[in-house]
Amino acid sequence: MKTRTPWLAALVCSTSLVLALPTPAGAQLTVYDPTNYASNVMQAARALEQINNQVRGLQNQALSLTNQARNLAQLPYSSLQTVQGNLGRISGLMQQAQRVAYDVQAIQREFGKNYTVSAGSRDADLVASANARWLNSAAAFQHSLQVQAGVVAGLPGARTELSNLVGASQGAAGILQATQAGNQLLALQSQQLTDLTAMMAAQGRAAALEQAERAASRAQAQEQFRRFVDRRQGYQAPPVEMYR
Repeated sequence: MKTRTPWLAALVCSTSLVLALPTPAGAQLTVYDPTNYASNVMQAARALEQINNQVRGLQNQALSLTNQARNLAQLPYSSLQTVQGNLGRISGLMQQAQRVAYDVQAIQREFGKNYTVSAGSRDADLVASANARWLNSAAAFQHSLQVQAGVVAGLPGARTELSNLVGASQGAAGILQATQAGNQLLALQSQQLTDLTAMMAAQGRAAALEQAERAASRAQAQEQFRRFVDRRQGYQAPPVEMYR
């Protein structure tokens, strides 16, 4: 115990001397303030959180712009040329109708000329009208077959377009692409309905002309029979000399 006492006394004296030394002029002492340090840490944390929120907001805006661009992207496939080609082919076939075509005034003139049997018509005129009616029916049936052939020829192309459009609609990346694929499918369906309408019109024209030809033929037969009965001088057998 006696040996340690001088050492402790010396340590206390040196410490007291250091604390009693005067501070140099202009020198600053660093003082640690726990309250101020905690406040600075909280401010830095809040600033970091705000920065993270801004980064997330920018990411959401970028994602929204990407989705808008995807929704506004156009469909890379178009069947417009094929649909227009099919419509043009059927329209051209319909315009090739001969003799009694799809014109109201022309039909009226033709029926007034060759499908109406009058009592004052000559026998030669009746025969010419009958021949014209037969030609009209034959031309109508030929045209009906041509339209049917055109519709059937367009079926493979329509089947291919349907498959392509269904595939494009299933792989659509956005709303615009899906809408465009749906619109093209509707256009293809409308084209097929147009083909069906044209075919039915051609068949109906042929059937109507055939029925009109039958009706006019019956009227002509009745008129010719009436003329035969109304003759003033009936049939008289000429004298025939068998043997001399």
